[in-house]
Amino acid sequence: MKENTIVCISCYYKGYDFMEEMKNLGNKIILITSENIKEKNWPWHAIDEVYYMSEIESSVWNLDDLVQGFSYLAKKNKIDAVIALDDYDVEKAALVREVFRIPGMGQTTHRYFRDKLAMRQMAKDSGIDAPEFSSIFNDETVNEFTDKYPAPWVLKPRSEASATGIIKIKSKEEIWPAIENLGDKRHYYLLESFKPGDVFHVDSLVYKKEIIFTSASQYLSPPMKVSHEGGVFRTKTLGRYSEEFKALDAANSKVLKSFGLHHGATHTEFIRGKEDGKWYFLETSSRVGGAHIPDMVEASSGINLWREWAKIENAVLKGLDYQLAKPTGFSAGLIIALAKEKSPDREEFQCDEVVRFLPLDYHVGIVYKSDRKERIEELLDDACEKINKGHLNILPPKSKPSS
Repeated sequence: MKENTIVCISCYYKGYDFMEEMKNLGNKIILITSENIKEKNWPWHAIDEVYYMSEIESSVWNLDDLVQGFSYLAKKNKIDAVIALDDYDVEKAALVREVFRIPGMGQTTHRYFRDKLAMRQMAKDSGIDAPEFSSIFNDETVNEFTDKYPAPWVLKPRSEASATGIIKIKSKEEIWPAIENLGDKRHYYLLESFKPGDVFHVDSLVYKKEIIFTSASQYLSPPMKVSHEGGVFRTKTLGRYSEEFKALDAANSKVLKSFGLHHGATHTEFIRGKEDGKWYFLETSSRVGGAHIPDMVEASSGINLWREWAKIENAVLKGLDYQLAKPTGFSAGLIIALAKEKSPDREEFQCDEVVRFLPLDYHVGIVYKSDRKERIEELLDDACEKINKGHLNILPPKSKPSS
């Protein structure tokens, strides 16, 4: 079987299982990553070559340098695939594919999985319920939107991950100072109605345009709240036969089919409106979810999203058949919080349902698994109380200066 050459791009330390699995499947692995994380515990046994990029700012590389460096790399390597391991790398990988004509998601399609304004427009065009939104390029357009849809609103970066950089605006008096403060970065943002409600996430695998695996979960601590106020991040899986799961499965299917993903891993978020009970699409991505969500999904289903994604990519490249193992149906939960100590004492959290303690400095991170969803909820509540009482550290959110 032919050895394919896979270039993995990541500005964060992640994708260990993906690269290891790709290597196990008989491929050559080249990693391009940020210089400031070169000392991380990468799967060096699976990586054949590694190249480093300097960061202009967090997660940002000089794209001209990336293209130029890739051209030298391509002289000695026939590149078969370029894989973005993190949300911030999706546009980098799409650019490289476009320039070097490498198969995979290009710059037009990638925007539906990265650019929140493009996502919103595609959702609207596809008849998918989403919060009302507007670009903020034009002053008159902003005024028309804020006159039509009452506050509160959120000012969102079009290409940030999770809840990073989101600004909540409570009145018309606040809108223009907030927009002016963006300076030359104004066109990188959009304005959206704020929908209070419960936030959910759906993690999927797609093969030959078909969704072959779905895990649906509910955030008990919404990412936006944790990002802005600090605190404890919690999420739990939903039972496959629950009404919530069925609704999310249908909504997720409509999004992925409309957005045109052919194969890979996805992480999509929805909110159930508090006022009307409707399901609203928030955002999607063409990668494995962050915040150790894959650990919870694996505890629940036995499916390792990173490794299965690698198997899918390998099957597509080599024209092989791919078959997903039958998932298990346990309930699982995840809790992560910033801690005061570098290595918090785990003893008080020990119980039979702990699958693993996450190896994170200055964090408490736990994955639970049980055959009873009520037990998972009990454990997450109990751990949250213990963390708040004796471990929690809260840092102010980072704000990006205007230019």
